[in-house]
Amino acid sequence: MYKEVVSFIHDLYGTEDFIPLHVPTFSGNEKKYLNECIDTTFVSSVGKFVNRFEEMTAEYTGAAKAVVCVNGTNALHMAMMIAGVERDDEVITQALTFIATCNAISYIGAHPVFIDVDRETMGLSPTAVLAWLKENAEVKDKVCYNKRTGCRIKACVPMHTFGHPVRLEELAEVCSRYYLVLIEDAAESLGSFYKGKHTGTFGKIGVISFNGNKTITTGGGGMLLFRDEELGKYAKHITTQAKVPHRWEFVHDHIGYNYRMPNINAALGCAQMEQLDNFLVNKRETAEKYKVFFANQPKIKFFPEPENCQSNYWLNAAVLEDKHHQQDFLRYTNDHGVMTRPIWELMSRLPMFNDCQTDDLLNTQWFADRVVNLPSSVRS
Repeated sequence: MYKEVVSFIHDLYGTEDFIPLHVPTFSGNEKKYLNECIDTTFVSSVGKFVNRFEEMTAEYTGAAKAVVCVNGTNALHMAMMIAGVERDDEVITQALTFIATCNAISYIGAHPVFIDVDRETMGLSPTAVLAWLKENAEVKDKVCYNKRTGCRIKACVPMHTFGHPVRLEELAEVCSRYYLVLIEDAAESLGSFYKGKHTGTFGKIGVISFNGNKTITTGGGGMLLFRDEELGKYAKHITTQAKVPHRWEFVHDHIGYNYRMPNINAALGCAQMEQLDNFLVNKRETAEKYKVFFANQPKIKFFPEPENCQSNYWLNAAVLEDKHHQQDFLRYTNDHGVMTRPIWELMSRLPMFNDCQTDDLLNTQWFADRVVNLPSSVRS
């Protein structure tokens, strides 16, 4: 069975060489724009590509304002701060996520609360969030408190796992009912839509990552998405050291952060954005081929996009029968020239977070024991 999978993937990518999980594709204007940065000497945080990249991303996603950052973790940290998350606040999120989500919460001194995911999305479950809030939370003067700890529950941060959107409308309604700020960790979901609307634009703030393994890359990099243009302008100000614009004076009016993306990275981003639609078509074709192939593999199921969603299929995922089969699959594929990986170690199992509050996490643990990611690069 595993031999058939390896053979199929080698055929899919047209090579017998080692096949990595996800590598960037540079087939457009990347070198041209990078050379322009070098020729003009605008390689740092000032330059036309920074503004152009923000404008392109805002236009594509439908956000009122987009603001670049050095990386996705910086963007998440800034999103928490702008949303008003403070020390000892609690933030509802999922244990099935990359560690950046929880690191950003921790930078502020707040505490993650891990709630289960849905089987259909692999993302934070509105049903589970509501059930936990009904049992553990109370609202006083439009502020949500944890009845057991007495701490304020300030925000809710779903992560769109592997580019598959969570049930955003339902989650937004739960957040509204309990006066929680919805911050979308859309790091993996550029090009994903829920009911025709781009991820990252349902909450107060959305965050995208442009790490080297993402659908498009700037080498490193992140982006904040805002529905409120003025809030976006404020974010731009404090992520660029809160410097008051002036031709020669250095005056700052807030504690600022050096989270600004260099022009040279944004140049890559502009070239990549020009190719995004083609990348997404290619990746959805790859996902469809996986789906057809695994339909004839009774012991391995392909994970499809959820209902009402158009997923970018950043990383394709297969679901094995159990932990034993997952480990056998990982061992065989990696031994035979095909890179696969398990889902991240659950945040609730890490030493920094293993004393955080959780619900039963049944679906979360079920996925952790079964999911493997498959090669998902754009095919030539």
